[in-house]
Amino acid sequence: MTTILLHGLGADRHQPLGLFSPVLTATSSSTGAPAVIALDVRAHGDSPLLGASADFALDALAHELAASVTAVTGGTAAESEPVTLIGISMGAALALRIALGEMLPVRRAVFVRPAFTSESLPPNLRAFPVIAELLARFGPAEGAAVFQETSLYQHVAAASPVGARGLLAQFTAPDAAARAVRLSEIPRNRAYRDPAELAVLATRGVPALVVAAPRDPVHPVTVAEEWAAGLGAPLLHVPARDDGQPAQTAALRAGVARWLNGERLND
Repeated sequence: MTTILLHGLGADRHQPLGLFSPVLTATSSSTGAPAVIALDVRAHGDSPLLGASADFALDALAHELAASVTAVTGGTAAESEPVTLIGISMGAALALRIALGEMLPVRRAVFVRPAFTSESLPPNLRAFPVIAELLARFGPAEGAAVFQETSLYQHVAAASPVGARGLLAQFTAPDAAARAVRLSEIPRNRAYRDPAELAVLATRGVPALVVAAPRDPVHPVTVAEEWAAGLGAPLLHVPARDDGQPAQTAALRAGVARWLNGERLND
């Protein structure tokens, strides 16, 4: 079964590849298509695409990604074999839109540290348009210095130094200023209409796993809990990033591997 990996906002395809390659079987599907496909979202990684606000609607991005998958695997979405979706943060929201929109034949999905909700620009994502504005006004270096004086940054830094460093990394990402539209527009999207829309996946027989980590202001546990409840999915708790990234990575890999192998999670 082909696995599709989707990265977080401001990251690129190497993020999920680094996390999940050790737990994914590097074999080819029956059609000869790659067993693992990791994609760069528009205005991320090696993607040359920028665009206007409408191009950064979650459904528009999801359709682009699904088209890229079918281009790689050959045929049409309807002819493709079932896939596993694994998405991190923004990638989780995109994976959800792909699955709900039946843009690909999704067999199962893993949503890691979801951040998007039924609300446009929820409190946990409000730093990103501010970063976009500061990049446009001041550029990366001065913009980062100004951002560190804001209450948005200080709130995150007080709860999670690692999370604060992640926000600052948006200023030094490749072509950060030119691509600032992604930070301005993508967080304004709703991942789902309401919990009833989340429940659609279960009614279609698409199992899901949601992953949460504590003390992560950009990816609150409460958001992951809402996703898991709506999806009727197990919720895997992993250690906080501030307790050591190796510990979180090890727990994440182990839990996802068990779930993909059909084992029941205690969490």
